[in-house]
Amino acid sequence: MPSRSGIIEVLTADHREIQRLFGRIRSSPPGSEERKILVEQVSSSLVRHSVTEKEYLYPAMRRYVTDGDTWADRELTEHREIEGLLNSLEAQEAESAEFGHLLLSVITRVTEHVVEEEQLIFPRLQAVCPADVLQELGARARDTEASTPTRPRPGAPESAPMTKVTAQVWGPWDRLRDLVTRRGRQ
Repeated sequence: MPSRSGIIEVLTADHREIQRLFGRIRSSPPGSEERKILVEQVSSSLVRHSVTEKEYLYPAMRRYVTDGDTWADRELTEHREIEGLLNSLEAQEAESAEFGHLLLSVITRVTEHVVEEEQLIFPRLQAVCPADVLQELGARARDTEASTPTRPRPGAPESAPMTKVTAQVWGPWDRLRDLVTRRGRQ
């Protein structure tokens, strides 16, 4: 998947997959096991995506984009809020009214986040960051995708170095737990 804008392409592909899962969630019967499984899948995808942004996108923004610190801090706040919603959502029974309310909040917040990134952040970064850097970040993101955590941790460290360290611990642990509990699988 080489391209001139590797990290942006990787993250945009994640956005499309997450939106596809949201569509499947919307078309699944409320309170169903299918919906619960799809929510677990989208939660895992969102956490992996968040870790990728913390490790690769936000450090590049801080380095290359004017006001990149402000943008990155804002995005990190949104990540914390979304992960908090995911945590609350996973604690609910799929049949409960609260599950539906939280699910709607997650879909709304994530969709707003995606639009902001794709319309405001990605173009800014692409305009000022060298193409070879974007491509290298994309390659690194793809290389680490299979080992990133899959469960929300709203209080997790947000700096790129700490995210990398904690992801190395939580990633394998989460994947083992997901395998044993069959999380996100029928």
